[in-house]
Amino acid sequence: MKPVNHQIRLAARPSGLPKASDWELTTEPAPVVGSGEFVVAVEYLSIDPAMRRWISPNPADYGPVPIGAVMEAGAIGQVTASEHPGFDIGEHVYGAFGVQEFARSDGTGVTKLDTSLAPLTAYLNALGVTGLTAYFGLLDVGRLSEGDTVVISGAAGAVGSVAGQIARIKGARVIGIAEDALDRR
Repeated sequence: MKPVNHQIRLAARPSGLPKASDWELTTEPAPVVGSGEFVVAVEYLSIDPAMRRWISPNPADYGPVPIGAVMEAGAIGQVTASEHPGFDIGEHVYGAFGVQEFARSDGTGVTKLDTSLAPLTAYLNALGVTGLTAYFGLLDVGRLSEGDTVVISGAAGAVGSVAGQIARIKGARVIGIAEDALDRR
């Protein structure tokens, strides 16, 4: 029996809070690897507040997830088939694989993960884009020094919470601001 790929697809643009009818669970055959590609069995998804922007009709950062498309999401998985010289079966990788059980990739934007350094889930937060954004934003761009005062406007968010911890570790005074996103409706 061939493996199947369960996917969550965007069925409609939410009006207000998303509801079950805005999504569709689909089932199709698992992707087959082609030349220069590999297939990933998704193990962990990053469900982030930014996803709300991706399903709105006018997102600020880039085009919206199309109606009928697999919902976008960062994910970690294990390579299960490969015809790509840079990715071997059994390796764990991170990429924008979407909310589905299997994804096919040509390697663009995919990062290999070292499972000996930390649990895989750490690559979705402190060792992933979230942590890197906080780290380089504070230390390279902001040039944080011991004794500085840091105001973090999104302290309850993924990047803000990591940034606050890094700033404290580096000896800064941290002021965190958090707001209830539901108050902005």
